[in-house]
Amino acid sequence: MTQRRRRLCTLVLTALGAFAHGPASAQDPYPSRPIRLVVPFPPGGSTDVIGRILSKSLGERLRQPIVLDNKPGAGTVLGADTVAKSPADGYTLLLSAATTYTVNPVVLKKMPYDAATAFEPLGIVGSTPLILLANPTHIKAGTLKDLAVESRSLTDLAYGSFGNGSSAHFAGEMLLAATEIKALHVPYKGSAPAMTDLIGGQIPLSVDTVVAAAPQIKAGKVRALAVTSAQRSQLLPQVPTATESGYPAVVFSTWFAIVAPKGVPEPVRAKLEAALAEIMKEKATRDQLVASGYEPEYGTPASYRNRVAAEIERLRIIAARSKISVD
Repeated sequence: MTQRRRRLCTLVLTALGAFAHGPASAQDPYPSRPIRLVVPFPPGGSTDVIGRILSKSLGERLRQPIVLDNKPGAGTVLGADTVAKSPADGYTLLLSAATTYTVNPVVLKKMPYDAATAFEPLGIVGSTPLILLANPTHIKAGTLKDLAVESRSLTDLAYGSFGNGSSAHFAGEMLLAATEIKALHVPYKGSAPAMTDLIGGQIPLSVDTVVAAAPQIKAGKVRALAVTSAQRSQLLPQVPTATESGYPAVVFSTWFAIVAPKGVPEPVRAKLEAALAEIMKEKATRDQLVASGYEPEYGTPASYRNRVAAEIERLRIIAARSKISVD
């Protein structure tokens, strides 16, 4: 009787295993359900905007909805940690700015994950230049070189950024070092309050993204002096680069990439990489990115790794020289 029961249990367990694993895996190739795309910034920010553009195209390509999940907090660490600790099955991805991949490893002494090993890069998807802005009432200069001259007669000069240890902070310190301008850094909790104080005259200068600055520049509320990208912004082609202004050492942009948790199966990773590469070729997607202030800039996982390694090394030098630290 005992043997018969054992055989019956074995048959039942075998059948259940076949039902659970065999047919499902054969009938449900990836992706078979919606994919979550975590954005570690609040809704309405620059990364959220690019996420909404790409999620639509990527969802159409993969034939599954891409659901945006905004998880702001701790300088993108909260959202990035969520993805780093999610199952490596391709159903949870992270879209973030370079802050997550290169800035935080430099300025944060402790993080709940290792940024160098926690993620599988799927590709770089674009960038936006950073831009030096001036309050037109308080600053007469119309160019970066003019500002360098004017700054010699100004006392208590300051510039704002959207956060201590942010990409705007690094760009600001790069500009100060290149131009030999003396100015105090004033960190804000986001782009909006920094822009409000710049327009109101509480600070004479600020560094922000082109995406955030363009409406205020076009409205005449602030003056653009230079962008920090290698080429002029397609959204603000009238604004010269720092290189054109005589400061070739200042080349730095905020860029964006999509990554997955480390350990994603190779077929899933390959499908995601191919889909991302394809949508970045689409004219409609690229036009949407440009219209929103982004520079379409596809980069392979290999180019992501090279960029991260080179940028971390460069930022460590700037952080040490300017004493940039968050902890």
